Amino acid sequence: MPEDWHTDLTILELTGSTIEQKDGYIVVRTRENPNYHWGNCILVLDESSIQDAPRWANQFHTEFPHQDWVAIALPTMPADSSTWKSLGIDLDQLELWHATEVFENYRLPHEYTVRLIEGADWDQLSRKEIADFNVGAQYDPKMIDEFVKIQNNSRELLCKQGKAAWFGAFFGGEIVGNLGIVVCETTGRYQSVEVAKNHRRVGIASFLLGAAGRWSKERGCTKWAIVAEASGDARRVYQKAGFYLVGGSVAAYAYRSAAK
Repeated sequence: MPEDWHTDLTILELTGSTIEQKDGYIVVRTRENPNYHWGNCILVLDESSIQDAPRWANQFHTEFPHQDWVAIALPTMPADSSTWKSLGIDLDQLELWHATEVFENYRLPHEYTVRLIEGADWDQLSRKEIADFNVGAQYDPKMIDEFVKIQNNSRELLCKQGKAAWFGAFFGGEIVGNLGIVVCETTGRYQSVEVAKNHRRVGIASFLLGAAGRWSKERGCTKWAIVAEASGDARRVYQKAGFYLVGGSVAAYAYRSAAK
């Protein structure tokens, strides 16, 4: 099992998901948030079978017969992705990054404030995420609204329980950057690093990484992990913050796919 899946599954269980191991794969169900695509998915354990896209697409729809998406985690990239693509399923390489030291912050421009997200901040964060999801209108707006609000309710509960923390960067009272961190035994697992486009390259992501890292270190973490898309531009930030690449996995995903 890829190393990043261990913390993924831990966090899913902490937020109420059920994890069921079957023959060659794992089923994740999040009944309280049925629109959470990566909370209602399967993880393929049998690396020798990842070329068999029809098998796994059918298996997903056997487990989730009423869903109109495909969300399958693969342990590695198939040598030939054409059968997946023929079903309308995209394959995205994910990278797992580790750090063994907390990043030391440098100063942010004085107009920014970084602090824990709490109270009414959660509503603002939900509104921001709903607006971001609706750009391009790929998903049904009602589904997005329900998914985001339920997810942030789960995040807020984890924070209140002391198992996680969510930090925001504020500009004139507006959230322009945020990330979470969850304590998974001695690993601090970062979640959802986001910075608004017109506030990038001023050090917000790096500052948030450091603030969350120190919070988790005070709670016993000695290692930090973050997962990002290989095609993203976050590598520079993570490398500067002392992270190093250790592995990864693959997300096989389609929305309203013909694979059903």
